[in-house]
Formats: sequence, C-alpha cells, structure tokens
Amino acid sequence: MQKKTLSDISVQGKRVLMRVDFNVPFDDNKKITDDKRIVESLPSIRKVLDNGGRLILMSHLGRPKGKVNNDYSLAPVALKLAELLDRPVTMAKDCIGSEVTQQVLALKDGEVILLENLRFHSEEEANDPDFAKALASLGEVYVNDAFGTAHRAHASTEGVTHFIKTAVAGYLIERELLYLGKALQEPERPFVAILGGSKISGKIDVLENLFKKVDTVLIGGAMVFTFFKAQGYQIGKSLVEDSKIELALKIIEQAKSKGIKLLLPVDVIVAPEISATAPAHAEMITSIPENLIGVDIGPLTAETYRKEILSARTVLWNGPMGVFEIDNFAAGTMAVAQALAEATAKGATTIIGGGDSAAAIAKAGLSNEITHISTGGGASLEFLEGKELPGIAALND
Repeated sequence: MQKKTLSDISVQGKRVLMRVDFNVPFDDNKKITDDKRIVESLPSIRKVLDNGGRLILMSHLGRPKGKVNNDYSLAPVALKLAELLDRPVTMAKDCIGSEVTQQVLALKDGEVILLENLRFHSEEEANDPDFAKALASLGEVYVNDAFGTAHRAHASTEGVTHFIKTAVAGYLIERELLYLGKALQEPERPFVAILGGSKISGKIDVLENLFKKVDTVLIGGAMVFTFFKAQGYQIGKSLVEDSKIELALKIIEQAKSKGIKLLLPVDVIVAPEISATAPAHAEMITSIPENLIGVDIGPLTAETYRKEILSARTVLWNGPMGVFEIDNFAAGTMAVAQALAEATAKGATTIIGGGDSAAAIAKAGLSNEITHISTGGGASLEFLEGKELPGIAALND
C-alpha cells in the first residue's frame, strides 16, 4: 500500500488533526503503568510541532460504552505527554462542541491540545457521519498514526477522511506498512513464519495467506495439539479444538502440495495443571501421559526452531510457543525470542506481529534487538490475513 505520509505534506501554520493510540493501561491510582503507546507516537507529534503545525490529538481509552465516565478520561495522558514533550499540553473537556472549537482556533504554531476520549460518544464506534464531520471541522489536514485501531472503520479513523481532503499516514503507520507490507509482498528469502497461540481457528486465515508467501512455517502454542490429535497421537489433557481436526489435516496436506516446510514440535513440556507451582518436564509427542497438559514446546523442538530461524533472511513471529506468562512454561518462547535477536544481529529482517509475541519479546528483554515490533494486535493479525484495513485504505494514495 503506497500511502502519502507526514513527510509528504507541509504543516506550517496548519491545524493538524491526528489520530493516535493512547489506549494505555492504568493502575488503581490512575497512574499509567506502560507509556509505550505514547512514546511510539512522539516522532509524528514532534514533527508537527517542530514544523510549526497546530496539533489536535484524538484517541480512545478503554471501553466507556459511549457515555462520559471519568475513569476513562485522557487527562492523565495529557500530563504524561507534557512531561515527555517538555512543553504544555492543553486538555479539552470534550472532543466536539463549540468550546472545543474555540480552544482549537486559539492554538498558535507549535502548540498542542488533546481531545477528551472519543468513545464518550457512541457515534465514534458507529462511524456516524455527523460526528466524523464535527471532528474533521477541527483540522485542515488529517494524520492517522494509530495502527492499533486501523482495522476498525470508526469516525476518527475512516469517517473523518470523507471531510478532509489531505489525509496521510503518520510515521508509526508508515513503519508498519514498510515492514509488514514488505514481508508480505517481497520478502528476502528464506522467509520463515513462526505461528503460536492457543487455537488454529484464530490463525487459519493468517496461515492461508502466509502459505502464498513463506518457505517455512514453525508451529507452537496449544494449537499444536489439534494437529497431533489429527495425526493420531495421544495428547493427554491438552487443549484441543475437536471441530478443527479435519482442518489441521488439510493444512498439513496444503503445505505438502505447495512445497512449504511445515514443522511441528517433536517434544513438549507437560504439567499436571497450569499454575506457577506445577512441576513440569519434557516428553516426546509420541508419549504424552494421559493425565498431563502440554504447556510449551520442548528443548529438542526449541533447538530445531532456532536453527531454522538462524538460516532465514526474513522472520515473522505471531503467537507464543506456550504459556510464557508462567516462568516454568516460558523456555520455548524465550528460546524463539533469543533466536530472533541472533538472526537480527546476523542481518535478517525480524518482525513481531503484535500482541502476546510483543509481550514475550519484552519479557525476554530483547525488544531493542528486533527489526520491527508491530503496535497493533488485531490490526496486525488482519493485515497478515491479507484483509484491507479501513483506517489505512481511507488515506491518500
């Protein structure tokens, strides 16, 4: 997708309406526990402010269900942003209305205002044209830098583009399109995809789309047990999707007919229950005890997967290898994270498709050693499935 970006337009003296993703986690004392999403949008924000634009930021936070709820106010975000930018950030009481319009019109070059939570209005998620038009009236140009919401056609992501002629991608979305897009369109080979997670049903569209592009697929996570059951193995008390057994066999056949190397674990870590205190050990997949649950890929598999990753030029990872939140069950996921960092150091392009894999890389302390970590969970998934993302499709080509 060749989209116009912030670099292609002049913002000097213009009111720039920018959609960001400030949907950050809070603790009980209204303190932000992770400001990564705010930090990610700073390059686009600074570009506008340093070039004399008048910046109007808008975001959602949580799920206030279309009603004003102070628990979901963006006011603490405005304070955090002011601290990160080292300049004042005005906090609006709402995101539309005459008072907001007055505040926006009073902005001077290089000043910034943050609108209150878009989802205090049910019209946001309904993509209501009048609401979209009211938002659009605040800006002269529109920048979307919220990849995490680009798969939703909401008023602030898709609707506004019908009322503002200049609609471009911010630097965050530009990076996503550059790395995710290039991996899917013209990857350097060998191209290895690592897919984990609990269910085949959640990844089937990704698999089918990737089968058109990849050389090798490494499978982990609880979805391996559906493949094992399809092949006639005993899986103990492991998670299985009985309704997807036929599908698992079809995927194995499909990989064969397309000449794709599809690797499943040869050993797994098993435990009596999923808890931090449960004892765990490795078993070959041919001998999983009937009273145990598979919780991670085993050491032999981790080593095989490591070799495949190190032989690749492009690696895409979506979904953990096991229940990595529990340290005893995290070794497989950590081994994959480590291999990705090594592959990156050797010059491979490594891409993490958001969500749990991003959390796993962070847990391994390797976030800075990967080429690109996607900021969108659902959006990355839909992009990898080959679906059009309305928030991106709506931007100027």
